[in-house]
Amino acid sequence: MSKELSRHGDTTANTYIDPGAETKEAYEISKKSRTLARGVIGNTTDEDRVKQRCSVAVGDFGMAELMRFRHDPVPAALGALRRSAPIITDIRMVQAGIQKKGHACPVLCALDSGAEIASERGITRSSAGFIALRRQVDGSIIVIGNAPSALITLCAMIREGVRPAVVIGVPVGFVNAAESKELLRTIDIPSISTEGTRGGTPVAVAAINECVTIFIEGNGDAGPGQRL
Repeated sequence: MSKELSRHGDTTANTYIDPGAETKEAYEISKKSRTLARGVIGNTTDEDRVKQRCSVAVGDFGMAELMRFRHDPVPAALGALRRSAPIITDIRMVQAGIQKKGHACPVLCALDSGAEIASERGITRSSAGFIALRRQVDGSIIVIGNAPSALITLCAMIREGVRPAVVIGVPVGFVNAAESKELLRTIDIPSISTEGTRGGTPVAVAAINECVTIFIEGNGDAGPGQRL
């Protein structure tokens, strides 16, 4: 077994870091929440870790049962982080919540692009933004937590040949949210999604931030004192 794989396995089983916890109190709160989640959800795989973090983010361990993983999304996300690929979000709240430490990926928001496309076509700003960012979408990490329309547009782009590295698609709501995620799961692309109407910014941010944490651990940058 390689040193890298050995370290990763040990980290998953026996340690805990939170790069976003900048004080001792914040870290202790985070660690306690994760300890509870490990006990309920299990802690065997990286997908378990994503389920843990997303459940903590919404205060409901039932979230773990709603999460769906297709085509090895965590390794795909780690590879994209290693390449410093762009991370593209549907809304600014998701963009703001993503951990910026420990990686060199630019974090973009679709709402900052495509205003003219939205006006001309009468479509949502988030959908138009992804259309405008088509070139950047190739090889990128997509994180959608709010806009089903953006996820539906993205799925159409993928069917046309655009290939993001991984899609975290967890829009929330009663209009097209469940349907957009079902559509994502039919596409041959690494993805993390949720079943049904639940999801949202907290789930989207938690999923990508856990991937970032795993990436930081693999680089040996956990930081002093952050051990369970």
